[in-house]
Amino acid sequence: MAIAIDIQSVTRAYGPIKALDGIDLAIKAGEFFTLLGSSGCGKSTLLKLIGGFDRPTKGRILFEGRDVIDVPANKRPVNTVFQNLALFPHMTVAENIGYGLKLRGLSGAALKAKVEDALDLVELPGFGPRGIAMMSGGQRQRVALARALVMEPGILLLDEPLTGLDERLRQQMRDEFGRLHRRTGATFILVTHNQDEALSLSDRMAIMHQGRIEQLDVPAQFFARPANSFVAGFVGIDTLLKPERIEQHSDGLRAVIGGQSLRLRSPMGSLGDDSLVAIRPDRLRISESLDGADLVLTVVGTTFRGLQTDVHLAFADGQSLVAVVSSDSPSATLAHGARVPLSLLPDAAMLLSGLGMPPAA
Repeated sequence: MAIAIDIQSVTRAYGPIKALDGIDLAIKAGEFFTLLGSSGCGKSTLLKLIGGFDRPTKGRILFEGRDVIDVPANKRPVNTVFQNLALFPHMTVAENIGYGLKLRGLSGAALKAKVEDALDLVELPGFGPRGIAMMSGGQRQRVALARALVMEPGILLLDEPLTGLDERLRQQMRDEFGRLHRRTGATFILVTHNQDEALSLSDRMAIMHQGRIEQLDVPAQFFARPANSFVAGFVGIDTLLKPERIEQHSDGLRAVIGGQSLRLRSPMGSLGDDSLVAIRPDRLRISESLDGADLVLTVVGTTFRGLQTDVHLAFADGQSLVAVVSSDSPSATLAHGARVPLSLLPDAAMLLSGLGMPPAA
C-alpha cells in the first residue's frame, strides 16, 4: 500500500552546520517525488531521515499521520536502492532478491515464487541462478530494484541509483523506474542531481539548496515560474542579467539593460535590489530585419553543439545572452561583431529575486 509522508519543520544539524534547515514537505501516497539539487544541498540527508538511517535534530516525520521518529529503519515500510547497489557478491541473483524475505521467515516454494515474480517484474526471468559477477551494470540495477520491490514497500527510496552508468543505460533504467512505479503504485522518492531524470519521472519535485527547499512544484513550473534566480539557473535558464532599472509602462513592467528596454512578465512577489532578469533561451528568435526587433545585440561568439549552435550576443554594457539556432541556418555562421535583431516571445524575460545567487551574479 502506498504511504503518504509528512515532514514537519525538520532540521538536521551536525554541530554548528545545518544539513537541513526547517524542512516542511508533504509527499502524497503513490506519488513519484524527486529531490533535486547539487552535492551537499541536503537531499541525501533528508532521504536518510525518511528511511530511518538517521534522526532529525528537530521536527517530526509522519507516515500516514503516524510519527515514525522512534521507529528503526528495519521496522519502517521502506526499502532503499542505494547508489552503490549494496548487492551481496557471494550470493546468486535469487539469493540477493530473497534475502529480506528469508529474514521475515519466508522459505520454500513461497519464497521461490516471490523471487520469480520479482524477476519477472524487472524483466529478468530465469536469471535467478546466476552470480552477481556475471551480471552487467544495468542488470545489477534491476536486481537491486527487484530486491527492494519484492518486500512490497509502501515507500521506495532511490538514492542516486543511476550514477556511474553510461548515458544510454541511464535512459533505459530511467524508463524502467517509470514503468515500475506505474506497476507497483508505491510512493517513490528519487534523489538525484540529474535534471533529465527529475523532469521526466516526477509527478512533483523539489529543488534544494543549502539545506532548504527553494521551490516545490510540478516539473513544468520550474521553467514557466521559477521561484528565484537560483532555481532559474539550476534548471538551465542561464541568462541572468542585472537591470539598470525597472520601469512601469502602459504594457506592464520593463527592464532597461545596456540602454535597451525588455518587456517583463510581472513578478510573483515583491522584489528587492538583488533582482535579476532571467531570459528563457527557447523564447528567443533571431529576426531577419532590424525593424520591429525587441533587441539589437552584437555577436561575440558561437559554439557548435551538433544539431544546434549557440550564438552568444552582448549588450552595450557587456552582459550577454545565448540564442540557440539550428546549425544549418545562416544564423549559425554570423560573424563576430555583427549586429543581430532579436524577437522575444511572450514571457521570455522574467524578473526574479536574486536569492541563492553568488554576489558576482
